[in-house]
Amino acid sequence: MAHVAESTHWYDRAGKPAYEVLAANGMPRPTTLRDARKFGYVPSVTTIIRSASAPALERLKIQQGIMAALTLIREPGESDDAFLARVMRDSQEQGKKAAERGTEIHAAIQGHYEGFLPSDEMHPFVKGVKDQVSAVFGEQEWKAESSFYDPIGFGGKVDLHCPAFVIDFKGKDFGPDDKLEVYDEHAMQLAAYRHGLGLESASAGIVYFSRNNPGLARVCQISQEALERGLSMFMALFAYWCAKSKYAP
Repeated sequence: MAHVAESTHWYDRAGKPAYEVLAANGMPRPTTLRDARKFGYVPSVTTIIRSASAPALERLKIQQGIMAALTLIREPGESDDAFLARVMRDSQEQGKKAAERGTEIHAAIQGHYEGFLPSDEMHPFVKGVKDQVSAVFGEQEWKAESSFYDPIGFGGKVDLHCPAFVIDFKGKDFGPDDKLEVYDEHAMQLAAYRHGLGLESASAGIVYFSRNNPGLARVCQISQEALERGLSMFMALFAYWCAKSKYAP
């Protein structure tokens, strides 16, 4: 039930993850674009989406950098370049810790839908998501972590789906009174997942879980209009990615 954080991921033509290949020394290493060309692997949905900037993510990075600059004490005689480098390291470390925490919680949620019991620490996070999913989407025969290959030339792995709904889990620091939004990249991701699964009439939504408030979760559904627009944007990005990568799977 291990959850793999996605960066540049690849899938074979059977829809199976091809995240690693064997190096010359017989040890596994991350799959590269060169490997994908050789074996005919296709890029993941999120790899394609990252071809475009994500304003919300860029804003978060800027905020983390500002907070690091405000909280770090400048050392006597420290140059501007040295201080800026230390601010960058600190902000990146904070982002890394948040991402690792989110991955840990995500794995526990995934495990629940695969039939595993969460630890005592993870139980509130899992229960919060489970209750929200049941309240909004009803009781369904869910499939967790299903990977796919789309003949157009991309692949992916879907957090949770059934014939009527496609869901993605995302971690975020928020409280009960905070407003949550969905962004263009969310609509693109879920629209591409629907297309790849052959469920283009399914409803879709993001289930946010709070990393800093155990048990707090919220569903943000995406309209059909936004999903149709998202698919158009995704297909345009896919064409861009193919041209930029000089690889049309």
